[in-house]
Amino acid sequence: MDFGHAIAALIAGKKVGRAGWNGKNMFLVYVPGTPNAPITAGTPYAAALKGHASITIDPHIDMFTAKGTMQPGWLASQADILATDWETIS
Repeated sequence: MDFGHAIAALIAGKKVGRAGWNGKNMFLVYVPGTPNAPITAGTPYAAALKGHASITIDPHIDMFTAKGTMQPGWLASQADILATDWETIS
């Protein structure tokens, strides 16, 4: 499928990835955001947002990497945007 269909699938709650990605088992997930997320003491948010009890986290796309970690805020390359090898991942 193309990138537009991949985005629609993400928003519908599906995981998507590209057949052409080099890493095994890599996929994207849509994170719809969190209104009023509590700020936990000792975190970078707490240090940066002194005096705030909570913050709204906007919607974004995260990637499950070949290393088995989540990379927040994934950004598409031109190759990703123009690719037609997107697929849903079960």
